[in-house]
Amino acid sequence: MRVEEGGGSECRPVMGRIGIEAVSRHYPARKRADFRQVLLHENHCDTSTENCAEEPQSEHARSGSSFDWRDTNWSDCHRRVRSLQVRIVKAWQEGKRRKVKTLQRMLVRSLSGKALAVRRVTENQGKRTPGVDGETWSTPEAKSRAVLSLKRRGYQPRPLRRVYIPKSNGKMRPLGIPTMKDRAVQALYLFALDPVAEITADGNSFGFRPKRSAADALAKCFINLARSDSPQWVLEGDIKGCFDNISHDWLLAHIPMERAILRKWLKAGLIDQQAFRPTEAGTPQGGIISPVLANMTLDGLEAEIRKHFRQPDKVHVIRYADDFIVTGCSKELLENEIKPLLIEFLEVRGLELSPEKTSITHIDEGFDFLGWNMRKYDGSADLSGQVTQVGEGWQGADAVGADRSTQPADSRVGQLSSLLGGRTDLQQDGSRDLADAVAVGDTTPSKQA
Repeated sequence: MRVEEGGGSECRPVMGRIGIEAVSRHYPARKRADFRQVLLHENHCDTSTENCAEEPQSEHARSGSSFDWRDTNWSDCHRRVRSLQVRIVKAWQEGKRRKVKTLQRMLVRSLSGKALAVRRVTENQGKRTPGVDGETWSTPEAKSRAVLSLKRRGYQPRPLRRVYIPKSNGKMRPLGIPTMKDRAVQALYLFALDPVAEITADGNSFGFRPKRSAADALAKCFINLARSDSPQWVLEGDIKGCFDNISHDWLLAHIPMERAILRKWLKAGLIDQQAFRPTEAGTPQGGIISPVLANMTLDGLEAEIRKHFRQPDKVHVIRYADDFIVTGCSKELLENEIKPLLIEFLEVRGLELSPEKTSITHIDEGFDFLGWNMRKYDGSADLSGQVTQVGEGWQGADAVGADRSTQPADSRVGQLSSLLGGRTDLQQDGSRDLADAVAVGDTTPSKQA
């Protein structure tokens, strides 16, 4: 059947001429995907609707050779980094480890992440504390250059600057102060590591975590110990030199981040009294990422203990950084079963319990935890706490107040801040802010690992 109009045929197959649509069996040749375009497309996905329609980017979020610190849209930066962090959490929950690595790589290469990393290290308490190079970023121009300098290729961290601050027991605590650039790179990679650290953290871990504080740990003590049928025995655990002795091999094998960068941080060494010292173990007290690495090293302790004991044993674990308590129904249970389990768990990670600070006590005798003494009186079905370390701070404050010399007011305020600031910060929310204070060598925090 032909169509005379135009002198030609419709050129349709027979199935089409009788009203049935034919199924096309043409398979086009497969094209290789442009990986950079795929990553760019994924970076603009809308996580709330799972719609991958590309969003218009603001000027500061586009990669290039220039960056203006003053014109940065910080809310947009936070939104983009948060979006990638949410996707990292979702990929981890779905067991897609390769996608997690891809998303982490996207985050550390994003200009928004770099800008927020520089902002964090230039607006915390240590913004005027330099590393071995003596450099600080105090002007918008310096911060803009810093954002563009955060590149993986050719990155080599500088050695840490060793400083010592006094502890409450009279000893000195060693800190390692990185350079501003190294702090910014650590903050950048922390954005990518934090989602995994939070989703894999122990439920009763309260130190150096967002939206958690020492007050939450003390409240958990009350919940687990205040009732009349609560456990009566408590193991007070303290890890000997936790930050200084964590096994590098364990960190490199178990921390889900780029190993080459992590190895460079761990092996950077330090400058102590103008002499270089290599670092063979531990993560320095002073790095922004160090508290998270220490937390991830100890995560799993709660699950390991729960795996061996049941509810009648009344075993509970409450941990703040490297300080923790374990409750039990009897002293024999804590001494003969739980303590060997703790020793075995820590040994794999290059750690050990501190013999001086690890003890087993009855709740009526009381125990010290996070600057408080917790105990029951006369077997009452209640738990009372009494401040210990803060009292020491008030004694020093009384001495400053009793000084009748003609000392300037601003000088006295500075002395009072150094005596009381760290002890009050410990009881406030937002442990990550306290971690920033330690990460830059601030001398006020009274309780760190």
